[in-house]
Amino acid sequence: MTVHSKSPILVLLGPTAVGKTALSLKLAEALGTDIISGDSMCIYRGFDIGSAKPTAEERARVTHHLIDVLDADEPFSVTEFVMRVSELVRAHATEGHLPFIVGGTGLYIKALIEGYDFNETQEQERFRRAMEGVAARRGNARVHAFLAHHDAAAARRLHINNLRRVIRAIEVKRYGGERISQESGLMGGTPPYDAFVIGLTRERSCLYERINARVEAMAADGLVDEVAGLLARGVRRDAPAMKGIGYKETAAYLSGEMSRAEMITAIQTATRHFAKRQLTWYRRMPYIRWYDADTQTETELLHAILADVRAWQRERSAQA
Repeated sequence: MTVHSKSPILVLLGPTAVGKTALSLKLAEALGTDIISGDSMCIYRGFDIGSAKPTAEERARVTHHLIDVLDADEPFSVTEFVMRVSELVRAHATEGHLPFIVGGTGLYIKALIEGYDFNETQEQERFRRAMEGVAARRGNARVHAFLAHHDAAAARRLHINNLRRVIRAIEVKRYGGERISQESGLMGGTPPYDAFVIGLTRERSCLYERINARVEAMAADGLVDEVAGLLARGVRRDAPAMKGIGYKETAAYLSGEMSRAEMITAIQTATRHFAKRQLTWYRRMPYIRWYDADTQTETELLHAILADVRAWQRERSAQA
């Protein structure tokens, strides 16, 4: 298979708060395509402020995918991300649009671009079918009891007849969620796409200032009210989505475990550490084409990236 027989994808990544959202909207509009979210928190309904989810106005400008598709208690893994994006890439190719993935979850993007080893996925699929067989033969209670044995908290959270989520919870417990990929899961894959990968960067101190300011803005914009509302609707503190940065700290504040100032500081610190982890993932991705957002205006940055993307598209067309 030559590189140009592979489907093209455009990827924009970078650490949290670097400025991906504003740039992604302008790129998508200029290229006549929509946006596939590569963020592991934006997938959850109701988790808007703390995840820095694109606003309703921004989503009205450009269609976004993989946003608001799961409830808070549903786990999400790199395997499911790769499978969902693969479906969207095929749909975009059919429509003649360039798939455009935007996000900062380095593990997810790396797995997508470099080719995920689906042996583990196939094993999970067999396990899922086996659990469904147990439910058919012995009843949903048998499967729910199996979950209760391995994860009592999840069993209390999930109704006995919500079989799909019960099996999913057992699967995550058995296979370790994202830990699947962190060791062997990324080994032995074949890159499935011809990817043009844009990396947006800033000087570290500038990035940290932006992170601190964004957390302050989230607090001012109603993060506490958002989390209070989620908890009031029955979202548990141990739900997968509530473990995200910004949410676990705010829940701790609401339970009286820290002051508001301590909450803000804790979120800022956790977010800076997250940005460092993201940059560690990106260092493992030598094919990223880096663009410095500190040294160019937004317009200059946009024009430079568009020129490079269009040159890449012309090269693909010439060699097709």
